[in-house]
Amino acid sequence: MSNAATITESKPNPPAPEKINIRVNGREIEVPKTTPDPLSSKPLPTTMIQACTLANVDVPHYCYHPRLPVAGNCRMCLVEFGTPALGPDRKPILNPDGTARIARSPRPAIACATPISPGMEIYTNTPAVKQMREGVLEFLLINHPLDCPICDQAGECKLQEYSVDYGKSESRFMEPKVHKPKRVDLGPRIVLDDERCILCTRCIRFTKDIVGDDALGIISRGSHSTLTAYPGKVFDNNYTLNTVDICPVGALTSKDFRFQMRVWFLKETKSICTSCATGCNIVIGSREEKVYRYEPRENSAVNASWMCDYGRLNYKWIGREDRITKLQNPGGRPATWSQLLKQLGEVLNSTPTNAVAIVASARQTNEELYLLSRLGKKLGALTDSVPRMGEGDKLLLRSDRNPNSTGARLTGISAEPVGSNLQKIAQDIRDGGIKTLIVFGEDVTKHGIGEDLLGKLETLIVSDILPNQTTKLAHYLLPGCAHAEKRGTFTNAKGRVQKFLKAVEPPGDARPEGEFLHELVLSVTGQNGFVSIEGLFNQMAAEVPAFNGLTWGTLGDPGRSVPI
Repeated sequence: MSNAATITESKPNPPAPEKINIRVNGREIEVPKTTPDPLSSKPLPTTMIQACTLANVDVPHYCYHPRLPVAGNCRMCLVEFGTPALGPDRKPILNPDGTARIARSPRPAIACATPISPGMEIYTNTPAVKQMREGVLEFLLINHPLDCPICDQAGECKLQEYSVDYGKSESRFMEPKVHKPKRVDLGPRIVLDDERCILCTRCIRFTKDIVGDDALGIISRGSHSTLTAYPGKVFDNNYTLNTVDICPVGALTSKDFRFQMRVWFLKETKSICTSCATGCNIVIGSREEKVYRYEPRENSAVNASWMCDYGRLNYKWIGREDRITKLQNPGGRPATWSQLLKQLGEVLNSTPTNAVAIVASARQTNEELYLLSRLGKKLGALTDSVPRMGEGDKLLLRSDRNPNSTGARLTGISAEPVGSNLQKIAQDIRDGGIKTLIVFGEDVTKHGIGEDLLGKLETLIVSDILPNQTTKLAHYLLPGCAHAEKRGTFTNAKGRVQKFLKAVEPPGDARPEGEFLHELVLSVTGQNGFVSIEGLFNQMAAEVPAFNGLTWGTLGDPGRSVPI
């Protein structure tokens, strides 16, 4: 992972940073003298804009981003300031009341790049600051096209917002606007409209300093300056869509989301990316039970402010038309959930001990895996999960493409290493020892348990979301839910337990696996549990040693780490 997104939770806490007192708009606050550099984590002097953020004072900005190197080129964050006046002896000159006399600087400063000093006073709401902001906005809007009605950024555009909050209501510009390239195919996932670009260079700094792909730059001068990729190259790495997130205007747009939906219609739900074991925090944008986009959600302990394109675009399967939406029992007879679960309870209770195996996906939640482990212990079942590997990178994407391999191990479902029991399950089916196989979220025909072996089983119970060879052979088929259709927790590769919330309703008969597993466990073991996800998580935390001490309420948005 990049230095920008890396923390080391095992190290002892660093000493508390030195604090200094300053004033922001007349109010005295205490702020750290230094803050970590977003790239190297080395201490750097705290800047004015960081101090104002700590004081809950808004300083408008375009080029500044807390996780990128400072450029200082938009000038939107200009403020006035003053420092203690010094006498010939280099000591502060005091007022009659004993306070330090403040010498106001005759020139403003850009808050993003100017470090604070003891006794400094910052003024963000003076008439001069107001005039400077109006001037900057007037300059930025001189050649900016009136694209708001068709721009994807409308509704979350900083140029719109700041024009309302800090700009002037009229324009003095009468000359023809400069026209720059439009609808530039910058790469396989990005469309650029150079006319909208305000030259903040966030995208350039992100691709160079965070991703390590120095692919973008500014060419030409003055009013004709334009953003472009290196000549003869396309903008194509696994993190290009982050530039759409950090672009303060609508210059960089996602081909996937372009003209799909107005952002103010979207419902935003906090969730977790399920494309690998990093567990990036995301926001799901949905409307009318359809997922339209994923965006990264801030979490310094996991993904900082970023996510990879691979994970961001891995959502369209949720709305596929061939989703499994109907219950199925032997003979294809229609059944309700209560009828089917009663039948399954009777089947499993009549199955001899040690004649059952469970293959549970490491894409299931901690709570679902915990319920399956309880079921497995009662039945004396051999259990495991399926490893899912791919090529990782040095930033966020891990080679482990399961979001919850750690949770599968901690709950006792998965062997160590993951998948090492699959061959034994296959051999036991071949030898006739295993009569019943329970499969959750996997096509086991691709992992050593072929159709010939599945045909030898007396009972094949399958829960899945999309059809595959295993679901086609199932005696009992239980339609499950995608993570966007339920609540629960995952444990990422570093042992951070993170919760996610429900964004859309599942189709047809599909139900969250935790709900019907609770009923099945009750039917087989006779042990009742919690129906709510909060109670189920707390019960799991009390019984599974790795989760001891956690509660649903204390997880919060960032999650909590457990020993792995």
